[in-house]
Amino acid sequence: MSIQIYNTLTRKKEPFETLEPHKVKMYVCGPTVYNKAHIGHAMSALVFDIIRRYLEYRGYEVQFAMNFTDVDDKIINRANEMHVDPFRLAEGYIEDFKRNLADLNIKPATYNPRASQEIDQIIKMVQGLIDKGMAYPLDGDVYFRVRKDSQYGKLSGRQLDDMLVGVRKEADDRKEDPLDFALWKSAKPGEPSWPSPWGPGRPGWHIECSAMNYHYFGESIDIHGGGNDLIFPHHENEIAQSESFTGKPFARYWIHNGMLQLRGEKMSKSIGNIISIDEFLEHHSADSFRYLILNSAYRNPIIFSEEVLAQAERGLERLRSAFQPANPSATGAPQEVLDELRSQTETTREGFIASMDDDFNSAGALGQLFELVRMINIARDSGATDAELEPAQAMLRELTGVFGLLLNEPKADQNQAAADPFIQLLIDLRTELRKQKNWELSDKVRDRLAELGVVLEDGKDGTRWHWA
Repeated sequence: MSIQIYNTLTRKKEPFETLEPHKVKMYVCGPTVYNKAHIGHAMSALVFDIIRRYLEYRGYEVQFAMNFTDVDDKIINRANEMHVDPFRLAEGYIEDFKRNLADLNIKPATYNPRASQEIDQIIKMVQGLIDKGMAYPLDGDVYFRVRKDSQYGKLSGRQLDDMLVGVRKEADDRKEDPLDFALWKSAKPGEPSWPSPWGPGRPGWHIECSAMNYHYFGESIDIHGGGNDLIFPHHENEIAQSESFTGKPFARYWIHNGMLQLRGEKMSKSIGNIISIDEFLEHHSADSFRYLILNSAYRNPIIFSEEVLAQAERGLERLRSAFQPANPSATGAPQEVLDELRSQTETTREGFIASMDDDFNSAGALGQLFELVRMINIARDSGATDAELEPAQAMLRELTGVFGLLLNEPKADQNQAAADPFIQLLIDLRTELRKQKNWELSDKVRDRLAELGVVLEDGKDGTRWHWA
């Protein structure tokens, strides 16, 4: 079975077929760098990192581009507020975001194009659209003729008349049509600008991504990705510009992730519910956020809360439990247990691939991993040796690696570390009480430890414990 991808353009799942055999050209819209990156940016980056890793696991060579929008109204406005150079401002936030991506174990992009470095290509495309009659200069600006593109709206499914309702209030009377959007903006005082055939100015937002795509990948790409808030107008306009310029299909598959919601509300600066990536990583692991995304459908909204993160941490602890060594007294598990472990190892790999092939169903793939975790732990409790456990653990390590999970043991805070000897003392006391068959008091010790966040696991070789 081939990989099936839900294509926003066709609104259905389609078999994945690349322009070149075993090669993928993939472009994902990155952030506009006018402030510190937040966990909404992290969500989109993680979604496409998971997709990229899986495609590579399936044997594809992935050329991955994620841009930085470093020429934009928001950057200019913020730089003016702070009385700093807009490019210096953008550069600082770009470096911060790259550090955030590394901290989240997101693979570096093959290319990180910047809008400011593509001015020549942008001017070439704008002039090409003018030459084709798809754009027109106006007082130093250049606008795209939306109604000349007969397929405009095919990505979003919007009708032109419906779009018109939303723009009437802010219509520019100079334009031929209120729907026409800017490809090039004439220079204004206090803004960066570049020379052009239409006078000094700067590019519009939409043409920047089209030009960067064309520079690095040529006329067509396999996958274009981004958040579903970009479908209209940004991605719709990208298609219109690129296909009008080249005469070729722009992207074969459009993949969009849902939005991150904080306690059921969309994250918004106006609401004041933004959490920066740095703030998140001060209190949580990168794995916990990745697990949150893996355990959800990437196209749906994802709820972010401390409760959901706690569930993610518990899931990670279950995965980590499978990598524990054999019990010290292990002499070998019964053959029927080993046969079941071997069968489950292969079944898990097959189920993992089948789930991920179905539009990157990572939640289903996680379920397959937990079946293997369950069987590994059964085998360990049945006396399996390290050698008997190793093939299954190796497969689990391979598949969690496809997901980009590190599965490092969580760092205990200083208070927890200081409490460790006392926790062990109480566990030893409980063990003695159990030997004396004082079940009531031993259960009380266990329950009080649970209230403190200590999880006990009783086995043949004694009691293990860890923080919840």
